Amino acid sequence: MAMTEAQFAEGLVEQMANSPEITLEPGTRIVLLGDLHAGDGSSRDDLRRNGPLLHALLERYYLERGSTLVLNGDIEELQKFNFARIYDAWESLYGVFDRFAGQGRLFKIYGNHDDKLLEYADYPYALFPGLRIIAGGRLIYVFHGHQASHFYVKYNKASGALVRYVLGTLGIKNLNVSKNSRRKYAIERRTYGFSRERRLVSIIGHTHRPLFESLSKYDYLRFSIERLCQEYTLAETARRGEIAETVALFKEEMLRLRRKERRFGRTPGLYGRDLLLPCLFNAGCAVGKKGITALEIEGNKIELVYWFEEGKERRYLDREVLRAVDLPGTPYRRAVINSERLDFLFARMDLLA
Repeated sequence: MAMTEAQFAEGLVEQMANSPEITLEPGTRIVLLGDLHAGDGSSRDDLRRNGPLLHALLERYYLERGSTLVLNGDIEELQKFNFARIYDAWESLYGVFDRFAGQGRLFKIYGNHDDKLLEYADYPYALFPGLRIIAGGRLIYVFHGHQASHFYVKYNKASGALVRYVLGTLGIKNLNVSKNSRRKYAIERRTYGFSRERRLVSIIGHTHRPLFESLSKYDYLRFSIERLCQEYTLAETARRGEIAETVALFKEEMLRLRRKERRFGRTPGLYGRDLLLPCLFNAGCAVGKKGITALEIEGNKIELVYWFEEGKERRYLDREVLRAVDLPGTPYRRAVINSERLDFLFARMDLLA
């Protein structure tokens, strides 16, 4: 029997009660990263491409800024590799984790690909099912997201065995919810419904797809095009040329996303609802082809950021970002994709619900 909405809600409420809590204070900085899927450093290791970028942004940006690091599940890929091999391959990265932990600034949440760490008596970090963040008296709950899937709650061990002993032997990539339309969208819709009903913000991972204010990239671009078209009618001639060029780039990116999603038999948008509440966020993942996405919270602000190597970003990014800066001494850049005040998010939820 499939999981019901009530069963999911009951389980998540119980999990929230067993999760640690931190309160945002002026100057508090938090970075949320997930789905690293760190392996053994071989060609089957999903983190291999972005490993140097990840190490640099953690050590030379977030650690130096005094950020608290929240690792939101599937950090180790234990469905393909054992922990000893992963640690040997990424010992220097664990050294950076150690520095965050030594300053009391590491929260490590387990996901469905690394929940076996709960069985490791000598694992060096505390493991949590989620994290409660209190912002102005309101709740932001961070958890991996697989809890919203009947498949991953009931059959995760069997899935892991299939990946390690069958698919791994044949050289086939692991089962990935980010490429499964029904499970991916069911997780997002179920978590959105839970968050909407309780007027809280949920931050998940698991699907590898960044979400901001409950919007996918496709939805965000669609609404941005509508806004630009409205601006076009009132703009001066010179500005109209800039708007037309930006709309063309956004349309090109939307078509790319549509083609990509259709290859997997799914639609690129999320819910098709009016008055969408801004209650669901997703940091994306660290295994993207073009870079790493993350969520940052500082004081009363939340931002979706994108880390990438100079010259390897998508063309439309120059028009989409709010600002982009270099990480000194490296070929890497940090771009802010979306930014919003937390009090504004909660006000919209209260007024629009």
